[in-house]
Amino acid sequence: MPRLSEEQMAELRRRLEARREELRQEIRAELEASEDQRYIDLAGQVHDSGDASVADLLKDVEVALVDRQVQEVREVEAALQRMRSGAYGLCESCGGEIGYERLQAQPAARRCAVCQAEWERRQAGEGATPTL
Repeated sequence: MPRLSEEQMAELRRRLEARREELRQEIRAELEASEDQRYIDLAGQVHDSGDASVADLLKDVEVALVDRQVQEVREVEAALQRMRSGAYGLCESCGGEIGYERLQAQPAARRCAVCQAEWERRQAGEGATPTL
């Protein structure tokens, strides 16, 4: 089974590390912006009920964005750990090789394209409501 070359691994490692740093900076900026807004609110800015509803919605969106970013950091960290352990580039479902092209597109990929498509199909089925 062909494995990734040292150059390919080095490139993917650099990309993962760069993405991890980018995500950390984005999370830090989101949290700092959130704190700034909290201080403005504490300073006595009065909202009407419509403003409060919009503010609540924006806060929910901010929290969801930070949650997504934190999850992606975890995925990147897991990929870097797989690199250290020698399991990087192997599908966690079938054990086969994850193609270099897929890893270039998604460096933190855990599954080959075939297994990922199947996993997504199953996930979509779990969330679907049964038809009568």
